[in-house]
Amino acid sequence: MLEVVDLQRSFGRHQVLRDVSFEVPKGQIAGFLGPNGAGKTTTMRVLTTFLPPSAGSGRVEVAGFDVRSHPREVCRQVGYLPESMPIYPELTALEYLHHRARLKGIRGRQRRRRVRSVIETCALNSVQRTPLGILSKGYRQRVGLADALLSEPSVLILDEPTSGLDPRQVAEVRQLIGRLRESATVLLSSHILGEIEQVCDLVVVLAGGSVKASETREGWTERLLRAGRFDLKLTDSFPDTVQQLRELPGVKGVEKDGETFRIQSDRDVREDLFHLSVARGWVILELSSIPATFEDLFLEWVGEEGSSS
Repeated sequence: MLEVVDLQRSFGRHQVLRDVSFEVPKGQIAGFLGPNGAGKTTTMRVLTTFLPPSAGSGRVEVAGFDVRSHPREVCRQVGYLPESMPIYPELTALEYLHHRARLKGIRGRQRRRRVRSVIETCALNSVQRTPLGILSKGYRQRVGLADALLSEPSVLILDEPTSGLDPRQVAEVRQLIGRLRESATVLLSSHILGEIEQVCDLVVVLAGGSVKASETREGWTERLLRAGRFDLKLTDSFPDTVQQLRELPGVKGVEKDGETFRIQSDRDVREDLFHLSVARGWVILELSSIPATFEDLFLEWVGEEGSSS
């Protein structure tokens, strides 16, 4: 449903995207991650035909249509929520949605039906006659999401959809996004890693204008299981303690932090640690398992570029 192959985009001499390639299958929600300046917004603007790919770039298809040769068809298939929604402050939410529906070619009874439907879906009933200029940012964000849903798109591209929402609204929008996979393919950009982990079927990670990772939920779940560490605290340590620990099956690395040995492993080594301690005469004061987090994976994916943003 979304297919990007060797996408490149430059502004003058500055190359923003370098051979970006990823695919989002029909009916799935993809999280679009990366530090500031990674190229996420530029990629989304190409997918929505706001920007063309650079000359000589590869292929970009949305819902089976090429963004270069069939931009109008792409626009008909895509619902887009930018991070900062442009508004007419004097229009009410209801007036704005009717205006946007007309621009999208939705007429008559169908327009009225679609406006009623998205107002209900995005919980805008109580503010539909309120001017946009005095709505909170959270409600304006909901109006933007309602706008994106008006044409019943087969592809939704959402840039920070929960920005400015209170915790209850965030939960409601996440539930809504989760339901949208029944009718649309979704590309969701967010800096809230917990949001991506909770609602997405796969992630695409950009840094420095290139794809650093593309993982399914099964893939990153498996990586999380392997990426934890074990902290071992002994009464005494010996010159060869680190080397002995490194030789255990599955251990990828050992660091000594004061009296604690931090052990990176791709398997549960607690039983092996116990047997080694008995054999070597070590007295264990503390042994704990520290699970990896999605944030740990993100920092691993983006490397140094993530730490500077």
